[in-house]
Amino acid sequence: MVKSYVVDAFANEIFKGNPAAVLFVDEFPSDQLMQNIAMENKLSETAFAIKRDDNHYDLRWFSPAGEIDLCGHATLATGFLVYQQAAPKDGGPVVFKTQSGDLTVTKKDNLYEMDFPTYEMKAVPVTEAMTEAYGLRPEAAYLGRDLLCVFPQGTDVAGMDPDMEKLKKLDGMAQHATAVVDSKYDCVSRSFAPKLGINEDPVCGSGHCHIAPYWSQRLGKHELTAYQASPRSGVLHCDYQGDRTKLSGEAILYSQNEVNLAI
Repeated sequence: MVKSYVVDAFANEIFKGNPAAVLFVDEFPSDQLMQNIAMENKLSETAFAIKRDDNHYDLRWFSPAGEIDLCGHATLATGFLVYQQAAPKDGGPVVFKTQSGDLTVTKKDNLYEMDFPTYEMKAVPVTEAMTEAYGLRPEAAYLGRDLLCVFPQGTDVAGMDPDMEKLKKLDGMAQHATAVVDSKYDCVSRSFAPKLGINEDPVCGSGHCHIAPYWSQRLGKHELTAYQASPRSGVLHCDYQGDRTKLSGEAILYSQNEVNLAI
């Protein structure tokens, strides 16, 4: 039996932000078992971490539909637990060895700052298929790992009710909708990932490795406060630094239990 935690990431109260399951294991179980656990959890991601020393861990992430190459909220959740449960040497940072290279999490007051790679994006034509999938016509579209569609108003994004089957047919692993807002936030977004078995990712860290660079360049500022307008909602503090994007957020423990790996 191993301990399994659920942490609400990019939130400072439970039932907000994005819940991620985290299991600390001695060695990675089989891919099929990790996939089955992710399917059983039915959360957007389940993280599996191996401690190598006080400050270094191996980390993998699974959605209900398969392993993914980069996940923000589950990395934040794992980093939060390391700081809360394991006390990294000299206060950190914590380094995670992943498919996307070494990722760091550093605790700064009540925030956990992650250093992530920025996705390269190219402008792509706005299509009728995009309009039908989102229910509104984007004013611009960009493709990196994910599809990023820009809309005229934040209210368009917050009230959006996309057609998931049509989103599945669009390019990109996930599909993001974003707009600028005239409020305390610089931008508002929603993130959808029906190809991964997740209709809506409540707060998507890796998605903001597309979203933050776009708005940083458009608004002419490298530090942004981003709001994810899912029903759970969440806030990300973004710092675009060219080929790297730093994402910071809060986190809170929701639950812990035990999982039987002797299956």
